[in-house]
Parts: sequence; structure tokens; C-alpha cells
Amino acid sequence: MNQKLTGLIAAPFTPMYPDGRLHLEKITEYYQFLKYNQISGAFICGSTGEGVSLTLTEKKQVAEAWAACTAADPAFKVMTLVGGTCLADAIDLAQHAQQVGLYGVSMTSPFYFKPASISLLADSIRMVANSVPDLPFYYYHIPVLTGVGFPMLDLLKNLDGTLPNFAGIKYTHEDFMDFQSCINYQRQRYDMLWGRDENMLSALAVGAKGAVGSTFNYAAPLYLRLIEAYEKNDLLTAAKLQQTSINMIRLLGKYGGISVGKSYMKVVGMDCGEFRLPVGNMNSDRFTAFQTEVTALNFDKFRSIPCQKPHSS
Repeated sequence: MNQKLTGLIAAPFTPMYPDGRLHLEKITEYYQFLKYNQISGAFICGSTGEGVSLTLTEKKQVAEAWAACTAADPAFKVMTLVGGTCLADAIDLAQHAQQVGLYGVSMTSPFYFKPASISLLADSIRMVANSVPDLPFYYYHIPVLTGVGFPMLDLLKNLDGTLPNFAGIKYTHEDFMDFQSCINYQRQRYDMLWGRDENMLSALAVGAKGAVGSTFNYAAPLYLRLIEAYEKNDLLTAAKLQQTSINMIRLLGKYGGISVGKSYMKVVGMDCGEFRLPVGNMNSDRFTAFQTEVTALNFDKFRSIPCQKPHSS
């Protein structure tokens, strides 16, 4: 359970038809696209994957589709988000993930009835993680969406030594003091996966080795170059690449938020449909304006590219 994930792990969008039904047949092509662009894994049914907008059955269907197309590629790690507001559902989804052969599972804090203390959050994690003792288990820290913002160092201290399959944390927050302390806790025992693409360079500087991100879906070469520049101690180049990432991500806010990621996917030729309500999607006029701004970023110089031929695992 102490294996640490490295490189870029994409948070895939859930492909959908225009009427909002799951486009499960698209997932094999999606996997090949990510693999071709040197992505090392997938974190499915998370924020980017609209996990909270999927039914329990749909989440299982998405997990089954990813498990089937990656079964012959153990180097490509797939984990699914099982958290929500009902711990019984989370257990059901975690056990299903184990049955279909996914690498691991993750959960957020319950976000309607929120845990009032770090010990209650830890108890909730133990309840779900203990149902799949043979799978690596990650906590997904994203307080901007869950409203639960305990220091993750306190969570590690509470769980340490009590949950053998607890692998680490997907850390989607800006508290670098807490993040660095978590990396170094117990001689770097836990896997700390960075979750803010626009701050990757800062995370690398304090010790991050792996990251989970939505923009890796459509701009993987940008981040691979950023990591390479950092590892060569070419910080000037790394900083310029990070600014390019920031400029790209600013368009998400300008044109409607998380759903704009699917518009970027249309630009790179991997159409995943649109987001479900209550998330809004841009109309055709806005999409035209968006495309103009994307072109102005010189997006073609760092965008992910379609497979030239089917990937062979």
C-alpha cells in the first residue's frame, strides 16, 4: 500500500451523448488518448467526471468501462471516487471497484452532514476503507467544494497506524505549509498527490512527485515540459510554462467554470459532450469566442494530440 504514484494522472471527463446519457463506448478511445499523451493514470468520477451528478448505477458503469479497457495495462492506474453524502453507497462503490479490478478508491468528506471534528472524518474514512482492505485508499481533500477544511496533517496523525490500506491524499487546496508537512510526515510515508494544476511548480518545489488534474486531459505536453524543466533546474522555463497553464485556466473562469474543460476537449478532438445541470454550458456564440481566445494562447503548441494509431498496452 506504500506505492507512490508519479507523473500526471488525469481526472477524466465522463463522456456523454447530447441528450445526457453516458457515452460509455467512448472510454476505450479516451484511455488510448491519455496513454498516447503520456498520462500515467486516471482518477474517474471525481469533480471533473461529474461523479456527484451520476447515479450509483452510472458510476458503476463508468468504473466497469475503465476497468475493461485498462485491464491489460497495470502500469496505468485507475482509481474511482466513491465519496458523497452516504457512506453505505461509498462502501458499495468501493467494493464494486475492487470486484471489477480498479487500482484504488478515493473518497471526499461527506458534505451535507459534515463531520464536526477530525476524528469523525477519520472514522468515516475508516468505515469505507475497511470494506476494501486490499485496495489503496486515498482521501480527496477539496474544501472549496466540500466545505470541510481540517488540516490534512491532523488527518494523517489520526489515521496513522490504524488503517493499513490508507495510501495518501489527493490534495486540492492551496495550503502549502500543510501539504509540505504531510509529505514529510513519518519519513514521507504517505502518497501526496497534488490537485491544483495552476500551482504545480510550487508543489514540485516542496516535494510533490505525482499530480491529479483536469487540464492534463487536454494539455499534457505543457505539464510534461514543466516537470522536465524543473528537474533540469531550468526554473525560468518552468515558470513560463506555469504561467501558460495559468493563462489557459483563466479561460475556465471567464467562460463558465468546470464545464469549459469539455469545450477544451472538443478543441483537441475528443468530444465528451456537455455537463449536466445544474452546471451550465456555453452556447455556440460563446464557444466561437472561446476558440478565438484559445488560439491566441498558441494552444496548438502544447495541447494533447489524438492517437495516431491505437495504443497497444
